[in-house]
Amino acid sequence: MAELPGIVITGASGRMGQMLVRTVTASDRARLVGCVERAGHAWIGKDIGEAMGGAALGVTVTDDALEAFAKAQAVIDFTAPEATLDFAALAAQARTVHVIGTTGFTAEQIARLEPAARHAVIVRAGNMSLGVNLLVQLTRKVAQALDADFDIEVVEAHHRMKVDAPSGTALMLGEAAAEGRGVSLDEVSDRGRDGITGARQRGHIGFASIRGGDVVGEHDVIFAADGERIVLRHIATDRAIFARGALKAALWGQDKAPGQYDMMDVLGL
Repeated sequence: MAELPGIVITGASGRMGQMLVRTVTASDRARLVGCVERAGHAWIGKDIGEAMGGAALGVTVTDDALEAFAKAQAVIDFTAPEATLDFAALAAQARTVHVIGTTGFTAEQIARLEPAARHAVIVRAGNMSLGVNLLVQLTRKVAQALDADFDIEVVEAHHRMKVDAPSGTALMLGEAAAEGRGVSLDEVSDRGRDGITGARQRGHIGFASIRGGDVVGEHDVIFAADGERIVLRHIATDRAIFARGALKAALWGQDKAPGQYDMMDVLGL
């Protein structure tokens, strides 16, 4: 029987990193072959299982990403934009699938992924869950069906430690609404209202971000007109859904041609 695909987790000490480690080691379709952390991290040189407070897993945390990637068929990466760009170049060099759950990219940073995608499969999504990706599809369809008499607002909530806003998922939803309307989100996006802002502009898409506690992720897309509102909602209560989606993407990418893909491709949506 062919050996199971080997997976490397970057940012292994983080809350998503540890969840990914648990998800991969519990899977009967993949095996954990590497864990990467930044140079100088306290976990470097330790067994990842023991560093997480459990039994040894036989995988030592390293700061040599290229060496780890060379032994793998896929890398799952929920870190930070600049770190992800560095990992993309290394994953392309190793010709391994690079699953990117990192959020907070600028348009310029996203463009910098293109050279790596010429040599390796990149699956990038602001959210890896099935439910959220269905919500994206629904948002696009509803926005297409309703005219600008319906104002669109995207409201998202996350835990206090999240560093970017709006969330990557909120931006996915905003992009879907803009596509449904046939407009560019950059031209109609309203963010961070404060003070005397004036009346809401017709056709604009608003964003609001809430941060607090241990909220995993909540997203509402509100279509509000005079006398009625339509609310599309997704609530995540366990970040394991993101880890399972990322692993699904890593396995899906094994036989694909180099290029950039998203969870819509993975889920066949």
